[in-house]
Amino acid sequence: MKNKTIAIHKGTLRDKMTGGVNTPIYTSSACDYINRDAALYPRYFNTPNQDAVAKKIAALEHAEAGLVFSSGMGAMSTSILAFAGAGDHVVMLDALYGGTHHFATEWFSHFGIDCTFTKTSADDVINGVTPKTKVIVIESPTNPLLAVVDIEKIARFAREKQLTTIIDNTFASPVNQTPLDLGIDIVVHSGTKYLGGHSDMCCGMVACSNEKMDRILSLARVLGPSLDSRICYLLERSMKTLCLRVDAQTKNAMEVAQFLSDHPDIASVHYPGLENFEGYEIARRQMKGFGAMISFEIKDKDPNRFVEGLKIISPAVSLGGVESTITSPSLTSHVKMSPEERQRIGVTDSLLRLSIGLEDADDLKQDLDNALKKASHSS
Repeated sequence: MKNKTIAIHKGTLRDKMTGGVNTPIYTSSACDYINRDAALYPRYFNTPNQDAVAKKIAALEHAEAGLVFSSGMGAMSTSILAFAGAGDHVVMLDALYGGTHHFATEWFSHFGIDCTFTKTSADDVINGVTPKTKVIVIESPTNPLLAVVDIEKIARFAREKQLTTIIDNTFASPVNQTPLDLGIDIVVHSGTKYLGGHSDMCCGMVACSNEKMDRILSLARVLGPSLDSRICYLLERSMKTLCLRVDAQTKNAMEVAQFLSDHPDIASVHYPGLENFEGYEIARRQMKGFGAMISFEIKDKDPNRFVEGLKIISPAVSLGGVESTITSPSLTSHVKMSPEERQRIGVTDSLLRLSIGLEDADDLKQDLDNALKKASHSS
């Protein structure tokens, strides 16, 4: 089946009582255990609604198994801790999502884990590996600078060294990138973003082999970051339109990125689909589409005044919804990093991250242009 068909049908449980086409919401946290292979319990990650979503993400990511979590950070932290412990070493990109970066800098020492942060290139990641390295964590495109890394090169090296690779695939989504096909072991998503797609739920997902999932699931059942059946139902419903949404958002993003790159008031634009973008060739090779995230800096203007001038695009902390949103990473996603750390990886106070939605592209461009003119007038 193709992705559009998978997104609609995979994992769905038909309602045997009514013949309904949607998975029923199974609300019980107390279930009969007699004559069952395993007791059903939400914290065990095995309720019908959890299973329906897990099968859908596994199929979309070309994985043997999937798992749904209560947040993206729950998915990421559990995946890392399942394969790295006391005395082990982890290599991570410097430009990872701020929450993942904070987890490493603030909490790895409590688990006895050492960590090396590297620049966003395959060679830098490979050079960061030591004899004690167990896990490599990457993200491509990165949040918020949209840098891309050669996934296949890292995965090939890691397989040779018997290291576990984890990628945050949130920005690309399985519509635009399937890292397991490139050799990655574990794919993690903040399902709050494109998979949910409507800015009304918090969730995360993992997709990988059955062997890797056994360890992740074992730890997840102890840590307990499971997702309620009602939210699982909403998530499954939203995932049915994932391909349609992301395809349209990606098309819009290319138009907006080109508009911004040609605008005289814009200092820089970060988008993998622009031919002058540093990682364009790598992105073209490993991505089916360039995604719907853009970041940029404006020239000699107060970014806050610019954002206040927007009428269609809303300031908001998340991304991936049907509506376009904008945020300052230094004040939101990367606020827990020190100013020195942010400066080192290029997250300046003037950087803005734009999540493109499903509005008409011409309306978005007009909104941006009007706000830039107002910012110019105010200055």
